Order: sequence, then structure tokens, then C-alpha cells
Amino acid sequence: MYTLLITIVISLFVAMLFLNVYFRVKVLKVYKSLVQARVEFGATHLFNPSKMEADIIPKYPKQAENIRIFCSHMRYSIRMATVLIALITLFGAILMYYR
Repeated sequence: MYTLLITIVISLFVAMLFLNVYFRVKVLKVYKSLVQARVEFGATHLFNPSKMEADIIPKYPKQAENIRIFCSHMRYSIRMATVLIALITLFGAILMYYR
């Protein structure tokens, strides 16, 4: 049982690292094009799609698709990282209790 829990925690940690690298590559490609187009927006726009559609998209209509892709990748990355961190913490707590 102990070996299984250790294996699960290690595999979740590796999954989190892979997820981080994967989304970093995807996000940086889109981010580069947004920087070159001088698109600027804040974190409130990133986490609030309706605010993004109302404030930022009309300012940069040519970059609308890249803005949407960037925001969706960022939100998905944060969601997945949160789930993986919660699972690692849960299995780590089980390991501490089991030991």
C-alpha cells in the first residue's frame, strides 16, 4: 500500500511538471504574438471572460482569436494545476497518516 501511494504521488508530480511545460510552450507562442501586437490587459480580464469581451476585444479586433486562446489556455492551466496540487496534498496527507 505504501509503495502504491508513493508511486501515485510521484506520478502526479511528474504529471504536474509535464502539464506546466506543455502549457508554457502553448501559452508562450500565443503570448509572443500578443506582445508583438502590443495587446495589454490585466488579470481581471483574464479571469472574467465577459469583461474581456467587453473591454479588450473591441480594442484589438485583429488579435481577438489569440486573446481568447491565451485566456483559455491560462485558465485551463491554472485549473489543472490546482487539481493536481490538491491531489498531491491529499495523497501526501494519506502517506503521512499511513506511515
